[in-house]
Amino acid sequence: MFLENTVNQNEQFGWIEVICGSMFSGKTEELIRRLKRAQFAKQRIEIFKPSLDNRYDDELVTSHDQNQIRSTPVPAAANIPILASDCDVVGIDEAQFFDSEIVQVCNDLANRGIRVIVAGLDMDYKGNPFGPMPALMATAEYVTKVHAVCTETGNLAQYSHRKSKENNIVVLGEKEIYEPLSRAAFYKARNLDSIETKVKKKNS
Repeated sequence: MFLENTVNQNEQFGWIEVICGSMFSGKTEELIRRLKRAQFAKQRIEIFKPSLDNRYDDELVTSHDQNQIRSTPVPAAANIPILASDCDVVGIDEAQFFDSEIVQVCNDLANRGIRVIVAGLDMDYKGNPFGPMPALMATAEYVTKVHAVCTETGNLAQYSHRKSKENNIVVLGEKEIYEPLSRAAFYKARNLDSIETKVKKKNS
């Protein structure tokens, strides 16, 4: 878990915390919890999310449990440093949707003495590392991986299985499109999807 007090108080620096996991695992809930705690401590905070994520609200960062905190939607990572001046803590939600520049942005902010808290999906619907998340996890001081509960087995889930047939990597949706699955359930579902695709191609 991350630390908030350091041994050498003479060294002024920031750090990066990454909260990652599948859909419905509580990533945004944990991000909001940490940000509200900093806010309660009268620290200056700024929260950002990608403009394309408007599932719940254009400006609010909202968890699946409807816990909310106001944010600034931005079209690209390059907008964040301009808007994050004079703050102590920067929160970034749905980081997987940002361009690769988000990694340098987060490191630059941390090097300026800012605490950076980033939440995002670590894997896409195919089970592959998602966008800039692997690089963010590699350069972060603290990484917290949270889990959902598998809808098929009841075991811990770390995969976000897409139930619809879209092939784009980025498809916004909630429970009507995605479900959290364990490794075994995800492997089984992906095999079934592959068989269905082959049958459709053969019959077309």
